[in-house]
Amino acid sequence: MNIIETIKFWINNARPYSVPMTFLSWLVVFCFSIKHGGNILCGLVALIGILLVHLATNLCDDYFDYQRLCCDETYLNSSKEIKCRYLRNGQATIKDLQKVIIFMLLIAGICGVVLFYLSGWYVLLFALAVLPIALFYSKLSSKGFGDAAVILAYGPLMFEGVFYVMTKHLSFDVLILSVACSMFVNAVLYAHMLMDFDEDICSSKRTLCTILKTKKRALKFLSIFYIIGYVSIIVLSVKSDNLYYLISLITIPLVFDLFSLLKLYNEDKYAIPYAQPWHYPLENWEKVKQTQNASFFLRFMFARNISTWFMLSVCFSLMIS
Repeated sequence: MNIIETIKFWINNARPYSVPMTFLSWLVVFCFSIKHGGNILCGLVALIGILLVHLATNLCDDYFDYQRLCCDETYLNSSKEIKCRYLRNGQATIKDLQKVIIFMLLIAGICGVVLFYLSGWYVLLFALAVLPIALFYSKLSSKGFGDAAVILAYGPLMFEGVFYVMTKHLSFDVLILSVACSMFVNAVLYAHMLMDFDEDICSSKRTLCTILKTKKRALKFLSIFYIIGYVSIIVLSVKSDNLYYLISLITIPLVFDLFSLLKLYNEDKYAIPYAQPWHYPLENWEKVKQTQNASFFLRFMFARNISTWFMLSVCFSLMIS
C-alpha cells in the first residue's frame, strides 16, 4: 500500500464513525469559548490533538481486545464478526498496530507542546489526566468503569481543557455545560452496552449494564444520564441568564421514543421497527436493514442522533445569544 492507502486503512480501522460525537463535543465548548474571546487557532490545534487521541483510543481498544480474543474462546465467539477483523485476517500485525498508536499519540503530543507554549502549564495537567484514560479505556470498560471514563474525558477534561487553551481561564459554567453534553455522549455508549448485554454476560465482561444484573434495570438506569443532562442545561440556562439553552429540550420526545425502542430490543433483539423520519440520518439504511444487525444499528444510530441534535441546539443557542 502507498502512503495514502495506508492512512485510509488505519483511519478506517480506528472507527471514524465515532468521531462526530467527539467533534460535536469540541464544537460546543469551542463556540462557548469564542463567545468569551477565545483564541480560535488554539481551539483548532486542540481539535487535532483531541481527534488523534480519540482514534488512538479506539485502536488501543483493538489492541487489548485482540489479545483477549487470542486466548479466550468464549470472548471470541461472543464478539461481533467484525471485531479486530484487520488483525484476524492478517492485513496488519499487532506490532503494526502498536506503531500506529504511538505515532498518533506522538502527533497529539506535538499539538500539546504547541498549546503548552501558547496557553500555559495547565495544558500538561489536562494531558496527564487524559492519557491514562486513552491508553487503558478498554481495561477500564471491562472492569465497569467505562462510563466514568467517558464522562470524565468527554466532560470536564475536554471542555475545561479546550476553554483553557482558548482563554487561559477555567469556568464553572463550562463545567456545568460539560456535564450536560457528556451525559448525552455517554448515553450513546451506554445504549450500545445495553444492547450487548447478553454477549457481555456470555463473555463475563463487566460493564455498568451487567453490574445492574438485568436488562430491565439497566434500561431504567439509562434515564439517569438523560435526566442529569437536561437538569444541567436548565441550571446553566438559569445561572447564565441564557434561556436559549432551553431550545435543547426539544429532544425530550426523542428520548422517550428511544426508550420504547430499547425496551422492544430487550424483548426481541431481532425485531426491526419502522424507521420514522425523526430517526434519521441512518447511514446506508437500505443495505443495513437487510442484515441481522439492522435492529441494533437503528437504535444505536438513533441514540447518536439524539446526542447530535442536543449538542447542535446548544451550539445554536450560543450563536444567537
